[in-house]
Amino acid sequence: MAGKREPEQRVAYFDADGNRTEDPAQAVRGEILEQDSEGRRRRTWFLFEEVELKWLPVSEGAFLLWVLLALALVWLLVGFALGWI
Repeated sequence: MAGKREPEQRVAYFDADGNRTEDPAQAVRGEILEQDSEGRRRRTWFLFEEVELKWLPVSEGAFLLWVLLALALVWLLVGFALGWI
């Protein structure tokens, strides 16, 4: 169609020190500016931050392993109760 442009996208990534980077794997925050073929703009920001759970006495990995173990144990108990195992 005449008059329509190709969609355009510009991305800016920033690392943990606030320096601009081209590597998305090192980005902890950034901004994506998109413009569709109609000329409408959409801006999206993102931010990754590590959050420590104060109430959790162990590391997050250890906690998730315990949750996995508990779910496997419940699954086994249900299997024994229903006679599947």
